[in-house]
Amino acid sequence: MACAFESHAYVIFGATGSLSNSKLLPALFQLHCCGYLATNVKILGCGRTPYGRADWRTSVRTLLTGAATEDNHLEDFLRRLDYLSGDLHDPAFYQTLTAWVSLSECACNLIFYLAVSPELYAPVTNGLAQAGLLNERNGWRRMVIEKPFGHDLSSANDLQQRLGRVLEERQIYRIDHYVGKQSVQNLLVLRFANMILEPLWNRHYIDHVQITHAETAGVGNRTGYYDKMGATRDMIQSHLLQVLALLAMEPPVSLDAEAVRDEKVKVLRSIRPLTLSQIHESAVRAQYAGYLAEKGVAAASRTETYAALKLHVDNWRWRDVPFYLRTGKHLKEQRWMVAIRFREPPMQLFRDADATAVHPNWLLIGIQPEDIVRLEISARVHGLETRTRPIAMDASIVTLGERKADAYEELLLEVIQGNRSLFLRYDEVQAAWAIIDPLMQAWADDRTSPPVYATGTWGPVEADRLFGQSGRKWRQTLTCNADRDWEC
Repeated sequence: MACAFESHAYVIFGATGSLSNSKLLPALFQLHCCGYLATNVKILGCGRTPYGRADWRTSVRTLLTGAATEDNHLEDFLRRLDYLSGDLHDPAFYQTLTAWVSLSECACNLIFYLAVSPELYAPVTNGLAQAGLLNERNGWRRMVIEKPFGHDLSSANDLQQRLGRVLEERQIYRIDHYVGKQSVQNLLVLRFANMILEPLWNRHYIDHVQITHAETAGVGNRTGYYDKMGATRDMIQSHLLQVLALLAMEPPVSLDAEAVRDEKVKVLRSIRPLTLSQIHESAVRAQYAGYLAEKGVAAASRTETYAALKLHVDNWRWRDVPFYLRTGKHLKEQRWMVAIRFREPPMQLFRDADATAVHPNWLLIGIQPEDIVRLEISARVHGLETRTRPIAMDASIVTLGERKADAYEELLLEVIQGNRSLFLRYDEVQAAWAIIDPLMQAWADDRTSPPVYATGTWGPVEADRLFGQSGRKWRQTLTCNADRDWEC
């Protein structure tokens, strides 16, 4: 496949770290194999590991062996790689980087990827600026920044101010790999390419919405990061609120990046603030049993490994429709899904005909591991009695044998193309922190320990209180048991 993209250099800070090894290098390799990288594109790794070019190429060869469809793909990819070792706080390192750029035929256009800890975002950016490497006299410069963008609204504002001194907003690509998942992007298509859904997509027909991100694993080797952030900051502030915004947004005037992001920001700004008096009934936190025994976790840590929220979008379309968000570790199943429950008919016409209760209708969107859209409706059971059961209409997004691209492949390609629609604008980040900050402050002031839930369950029973007396409950799976009164 011929490549129509501009030549450039991808400069990865933290090139030997886990993010680079598990996501960035495999994604760049797939872009190489598919012909999306111009012939003279270079990938420069930067970090403290005392590697030379040959060392890094050997390490990457080991990493990618088995991923290549043909041996020549891997060898061609390795020839793109170079490496600079040094202290990212040392101005001399950036002078060395400047010298490398001046000798590279493709480095008039530069992408800097900060795959480093958040406290290095500003120092690395300042080092690049002081060395003149962010100047766009002879080509473009783009900066990719991983989450978290701050740990609260104040720190996010501070980081934005520091970056804003040396970068323009159009140069900053705040990456959220969750938004890069094709199943998440499909939410836009479901919303705006199907007229069958639009008349129903409002408070008159939708009872409530659930967004679930459940993991079976614990914190693993991320305790240093996780014990400071917790489930709410790690998942809800970024990933789950982005999904909520995509579900609830109004039709944009176009698919232009700014038009889409304008509508998402409107949704986030419309979310009803959580007041101190509402937090008990609108938010739940908990820890899995054994979290305090994890290596690196503070002995009296109150960090939540499970969080659930009830939010309301106070606008014309969604007024009084609750959005339930939950995420947790060491839960029963690995499941990322959206469950939309529709309102019941205004009259139960079959109630007096020896029929079972009419089952509620659901639209289910599996994000991972299932990439599926399922609509559940009620139908008559064959027989002499008038009885109903739920039936499902399924549509798998990925066909059998089809390769599913990793989110990072598309996101890295979007940076090359200069398309910012899948990246977060700062007012999105700011609005999300404004939602979460009051909750985090209230939990920080609460000196009681969070409840503990058993591993391998769906989390704490306290999360059920978010539904009140409404008759609602958490949707756990993408399938239902019709013989057990729709236990899902």
